[in-house]
Amino acid sequence: MKTDPAALPGLSTLCIHGGEARDAQGALTVPLYNHTTFGFESTQALLDVINGRAPGNLYTRYGMNPTIRAVEAKLALIEGAEATLLMGSGMAAESATLLGLCQAGDHIVCVGDVYGGTYALMAEQLPRLGINTTFLMGDERARVAQALQANTRVVYFETPSNPNLDVLDIAAIAAAAKAGGALTVVDNTFASPVNQLPLQWGADVVVQSATKFLGGHSDLTGGVIAARQALIDRIAPWRKNLGQIMAPDVAFLLARSLRTLTVRVRQQNANAQQIAEFLSAHAKVLKVNYPGLASSPTHAIAAKQMRGFGGMVSFVFDGDAVQTSAMVDRLRLIALAPSLGGVESLATQPVTTTHHDMAVKERLKRGIVDGLVRLSIGLEDVDDLIADLQQALA
Repeated sequence: MKTDPAALPGLSTLCIHGGEARDAQGALTVPLYNHTTFGFESTQALLDVINGRAPGNLYTRYGMNPTIRAVEAKLALIEGAEATLLMGSGMAAESATLLGLCQAGDHIVCVGDVYGGTYALMAEQLPRLGINTTFLMGDERARVAQALQANTRVVYFETPSNPNLDVLDIAAIAAAAKAGGALTVVDNTFASPVNQLPLQWGADVVVQSATKFLGGHSDLTGGVIAARQALIDRIAPWRKNLGQIMAPDVAFLLARSLRTLTVRVRQQNANAQQIAEFLSAHAKVLKVNYPGLASSPTHAIAAKQMRGFGGMVSFVFDGDAVQTSAMVDRLRLIALAPSLGGVESLATQPVTTTHHDMAVKERLKRGIVDGLVRLSIGLEDVDDLIADLQQALA
């Protein structure tokens, strides 16, 4: 796609055409180069590519593969970033980012709810490497400046968060981090770039699970890192030497999915809003978490920094763990599964899946109670989804 740098096309156009160029066969979509290595006419030509004097491809584990590079170029345009890295999973994106930006003796501040795997990485694995984390609750967001230490390198948070859909003010936290000499890393998985562009609000790095809304069809596993080139250059060696590259055939599937990203997410936004409103009025529901509700304590922040409120809804059922499981088991159209972001709607209890391994005391401190249910809203007719919830709740 030929673009005028001064006037980039709209998001839907970038999702379809961004980063793509027709190959020798005239392919209209990103071709699949499912190759591990690429040949050269001479040693000099090989060295020119290795040393960056000439464009070219070398070895897929290094990321030097035309399919991977085309999708990275597309995502950089979508995210408004100088560069992106495709990763084997969302956790690969997180771990490579934190290892690339921190070293032994460094400190991280993590704000608010995070995915259970993220919490385990910061609380259990990274301390073994001499990288420690201070965890702040979502209502402690104003304490970021106080939590910063001389060795703090990263302030990390999700917005909206998993699973309580808390929205954090990216610009405010990024400003506090910058003033303390730290970088801001935002997990944008729940929003997707359709609804939110953290780099525009002052974040330094965006990570997300491409498995979710970016992939959108529950048929690929991947992750994405977006940042300015200097930071990508610090992270890329970890991807290379830990073997965290996304496979070319997965990148090919991701390119397919990105072409419909905007229409999918916008419809999921609309369905989720209606479902959140339905749940808010139901007698068996104690609480609904959705940033699109005016009653949400973070609705004003969401309205400021988000272009849509997302396809994720969570709610607290009026029952204990066994009763909540029984209610979830009664769902017929909405499937019981732990992922999210696909075209089909899913339900899960965080205490049995995403946060199952978190200590009970820590879960309760974060509001992850036995009755909490997380919904990923898909593209089904919303009336059918509401009817399914109605019969399960009854």
